[in-house]
Amino acid sequence: MKKKMVAGLLAAMMVLGMAGCGKDTSSQSSGSAEYTIGIAQFAEHGSLDNCREGFLEGLKQEGIVEGENLEVLYDNAQTDTGTASTIADNYVSKNVDMICAIATPCAMSAYNATMNTDIPVVYTAISDPVAAELADEDRNSVGNITGTSDALPVKEQLEMIRELMPEAKKIGIIYTTSEPNSVSAIETYKKYAPDYDFEIVETGITQIGDVDMAAADMVSKVDCITNLTDNTVVSALQTVLEHANKAGIPVFGSEIEQVKAGCVASAGIDYYNLGIQTGKMAAKILKGEAKASDMPFEEISEPSYYVNTKVAEQLALSLPHDFVDKAEVFDKITVSEE
Repeated sequence: MKKKMVAGLLAAMMVLGMAGCGKDTSSQSSGSAEYTIGIAQFAEHGSLDNCREGFLEGLKQEGIVEGENLEVLYDNAQTDTGTASTIADNYVSKNVDMICAIATPCAMSAYNATMNTDIPVVYTAISDPVAAELADEDRNSVGNITGTSDALPVKEQLEMIRELMPEAKKIGIIYTTSEPNSVSAIETYKKYAPDYDFEIVETGITQIGDVDMAAADMVSKVDCITNLTDNTVVSALQTVLEHANKAGIPVFGSEIEQVKAGCVASAGIDYYNLGIQTGKMAAKILKGEAKASDMPFEEISEPSYYVNTKVAEQLALSLPHDFVDKAEVFDKITVSEE
């Protein structure tokens, strides 16, 4: 009888042990991940998607691979700042090893959420970290946060527009008044526009629903439109293009995906490479080789040129050979199904 009781107890212990192992495995669905990163993205569009993919590639190049030693939590705020804050708070509650914040509103939310924690934040696709109060005037971090900037090459963009439109006088820009990166970019455009004999005509919006009316009004006042990396406006880029195409005026983009989608040309940013650069910075922090608080933010120094020859043809816009030779050329329009 005693032997039977002992055997029963041993069997029960074995069952419990197996159940315990099962629980551990299910809680680590990506394997025994060494790192957990929460990726908060502010909007769903090509340039920010490229940042995210590049970020994961940058980590991979440094030996941190999703599904092997990395678990990734991903959330999209859909251009809502309140949602961005909720996402950041959720990552903090889960005690992730790092938050990757894609675009300014997510970076600001992540910074605020992690202020009293040890969780580092690495951001990307922020035009002006200083204006967003995430870095000081010397590019140094203001806390446990660092990353990469997608500051627009405004001079090169203006020079390109002047080359492609020798007679143009007025450039229209639609921007979101609550996005610090856009406000900063507007000021930079105003600063340099006179050097190229341009006048900037600006229209500020507060939400994505304002884009339609703003674009309809804008096309009657300007010779062309230049698009920023403004997350709200980019999310409604097809609306801007529709009004501009009806009016027969070009829309210039700020990166590759906008040119693919129908902007005529861009002197802009390669967001995939920007993401890779960010991922490599993140890897140093995760491995303990550097601290976010000690790392100044970085940026890509040289612009990339893109041109959509199909759009140029539709607008009867002549393209100088030297510009086409230095640009990556697209001869069709790709519209996202999302």
